[in-house]
Amino acid sequence: MTQQPNPDPVYPDPAAPSYPTYPPTTPLPNSGAPASPNDAPAAPSSWNAAPPPNYPPPAYQAPAYQAPAGQSAWQDNLGTIGASGPMTPAQERNWAMLSHLIPLVCFVLSAGTLGFVAALVIYLMYKDRGPFVRAAAANSLNVQIITGIGLLVSAILMLLLIGFITYPVICVWAIVVHIIAATKANAGEWYNPPLTPRIIK
Repeated sequence: MTQQPNPDPVYPDPAAPSYPTYPPTTPLPNSGAPASPNDAPAAPSSWNAAPPPNYPPPAYQAPAYQAPAGQSAWQDNLGTIGASGPMTPAQERNWAMLSHLIPLVCFVLSAGTLGFVAALVIYLMYKDRGPFVRAAAANSLNVQIITGIGLLVSAILMLLLIGFITYPVICVWAIVVHIIAATKANAGEWYNPPLTPRIIK
């Protein structure tokens, strides 16, 4: 029996992609050795390279403060404690502010007993270093003197119960006055606290 030819021949699809093949006898590019049917040209290494990591940009860092030669930044802002002689305007403002903040902190932590001591120490140390810091330290000391007198009277008036009202009112008044005065001193403004006689000048 004679085999009949296939009536439906298979034709290649013209839309299918075509790939180059290398016969066994065709040498590879840049090589003198014959190629095998399973050999194919290698893809460039850049095709398979992983993308570089997307690191965030480094955070900005302000340059470090450079104090004058032979002087630290702390000394430049506050000066040397216990030293004598005039102060710079910046040092006067800083110590004028601290002349209210330090007694305020001592006043709060000691329930109104050590604020006067802190204000007196700052006044004695810095009253001759500059007119601005002297005025601020004197105001702070005057506030503490009036506050101490008011608290003493309030302690006596506690026998009549009214002292339990005046005592916290005086404490709040002293705290508010010190905060306002410290803010004014930091801005370089002259300030006289209200309801405070200038006992110390």
